Amino acid sequence: MSRVQQCADSPLRVVIVGGGTAGLMTAAALTALAGRTCAVTLIEAADIPIIGVGEATLPHLRAFVARLGIDETAFMAATSATFKLGIRFSGFGARDSDYFHPFGDYGPDFGRAEFHHYWLRRHAAGDAAPLGDYGIADMAAAANRFARPEDMQWSGEHDTAGLPYGYAYQFDATRFAPFLRDWTCARGAQRREAQVTRVVRSSENGRVLALEIADGQRVSGDLFIDCSGFRAILRDEDLWEDWSHWLPCDRAVAVPCTAAGATIEPYTRAKAMDAGGWRWRIPLQHRVGNGYVYPSAFVGDDHAQDTLLAALEGAPLADPRVLRFRAGRQRRAWAHNVVAIGLAAGFLEPLESTSIHLVQAAITHLIEHFPDAQGCDADRDGFNRAMDAEHDRIRDFLILHYHATIRDDAPFWTHVRTMAVPDTLAATLELWRETAQVARYGFGLFKPPSWVAVLIGQGMIPRRWDQRADAAPADMLARELAGLRASIADRVAALPNHSATLARVAASSA
Repeated sequence: MSRVQQCADSPLRVVIVGGGTAGLMTAAALTALAGRTCAVTLIEAADIPIIGVGEATLPHLRAFVARLGIDETAFMAATSATFKLGIRFSGFGARDSDYFHPFGDYGPDFGRAEFHHYWLRRHAAGDAAPLGDYGIADMAAAANRFARPEDMQWSGEHDTAGLPYGYAYQFDATRFAPFLRDWTCARGAQRREAQVTRVVRSSENGRVLALEIADGQRVSGDLFIDCSGFRAILRDEDLWEDWSHWLPCDRAVAVPCTAAGATIEPYTRAKAMDAGGWRWRIPLQHRVGNGYVYPSAFVGDDHAQDTLLAALEGAPLADPRVLRFRAGRQRRAWAHNVVAIGLAAGFLEPLESTSIHLVQAAITHLIEHFPDAQGCDADRDGFNRAMDAEHDRIRDFLILHYHATIRDDAPFWTHVRTMAVPDTLAATLELWRETAQVARYGFGLFKPPSWVAVLIGQGMIPRRWDQRADAAPADMLARELAGLRASIADRVAALPNHSATLARVAASSA
């Protein structure tokens, strides 16, 4: 029995401040999943814009949408969404390097070691194809083809059914929030369009008792969720843990443009920029999202804006917006009876599309530790430990993209290549260099195939591999890998074009 079910006889008054993606996802989830165990009030100010850089997502959002009972076709139509198989990275390892981080696995383990150990053995012999040739998501993305995994049929000697892959969405964040707002309010959440002017706290224990809004009214509650973004208006102390020395990018300039007949690719692009930072490209059904994430210590605002505008493939649809931020997180995201979710809890640049995932993870951990009206330390401590681990592991994975480079053509790249990294990442890299093993964690978003994709994609080849991969005769292993590669290529060639799949989805929603 879940914690929310245990609280059914004493429903919690939950007040959520902030109506952006974080606030509306939280309101939708609590309304749908907590049911009658809580009464949700959403307070959002009409004049606070949506940040709108979270257009690229991870496969976990599919589970969130499905768990709420939202029809995928309706969701995609409402948000002009496209499908996403992963992220293509250019220029991060070497200036001319290119690799794909897929939402899927590579080849089978052949009953012994993980596939990448066999690949490393063949790579050392000089006769292995690129690692991505052994992944369905990689090959489908390269061919601009897409089908849902459940719609694919596998058979044959080199069966690829054992190579699961997932998919995510690329969507219009400015349409996602209104879609969730309508959905949530239709299911019982109360919405107040107002600005919070004062936080009323208990003088005894610091708990929030109520919020005063602009018209002088008070909104009382038992649990308050701060989704007010970088302002974090419900925090009563600053426990910010600054990570900008590891992740120095602290600004972004963003602008959408017309698609101009461009191919709608089933993936997001991240291109490392010569002066520092990186540029994103996110193809939607109706436009292309573009942005340049950069370090202000190395790149000026004017240079970043001019560089981004010069790279647009279509006409700009808005004036460029400059966003300022700091990488890091708040220690104790849950303090007293206030839970910070989204940007109020921390910020990690969108290099791996993790912002919405962190919102979703916080919602999941909150429901798992759902309190009663009084709350308890065990709930708060459990939530905080889980969210600290989520942030820490993502932090390390993002630092990896910068640190695992051979670039020395600009001060920024020299800085990130030579900087000291967190002890946890240093240990992970040492394990990989010596054994080709990836550390496994109880908590953590990115699993071993993701680490392998980035490590090998950026040219970090380990000194040795699992000796069990040496058990297979060389000629047999060569045949197996060649057959697997050919099988994947055949399967991918039979997939529909991504645009054709999107057209069918759109037709089914009409």
